[in-house]
Amino acid sequence: MNDKELYGGLIRLHLLHHAAEEPIFGLGIIEELRRHGYEISAGTLYPMLHGLEKKGYLTSRQERTGRRGRRVYEITELGRVALIEARAKVKELFGELIEGR
Repeated sequence: MNDKELYGGLIRLHLLHHAAEEPIFGLGIIEELRRHGYEISAGTLYPMLHGLEKKGYLTSRQERTGRRGRRVYEITELGRVALIEARAKVKELFGELIEGR
C-alpha cells in the first residue's frame, strides 16, 4: 500500500526518531526509510523535513562534504519532547491495532 497521506505521520515520527539518534540528511534518511519499507522521493521528504523545522522540531545547517554541500537536520529540545509524547500515543495505538486491547 502506498498511501502517502496515511503513512505521513509515521514517516515524520521516523524522521524525529532518527534525528534523535544522530544528525540526518536527505539521501541517507531516504535509504533508511526504504529499509523500513517506505518508498519516498526527495519531493515528498524535503517538505516533511521543512515542516518539522518550521514547527521547531528540527534545526538544520548546510554542511560541506567534498565539493558538494548537503543540509543536515538535528532534533531540537521541542522535537525530543514531541517524540516522547508520540511514543506514548504509538504504544497505545499499537496495543489496539496489534494486541486487540
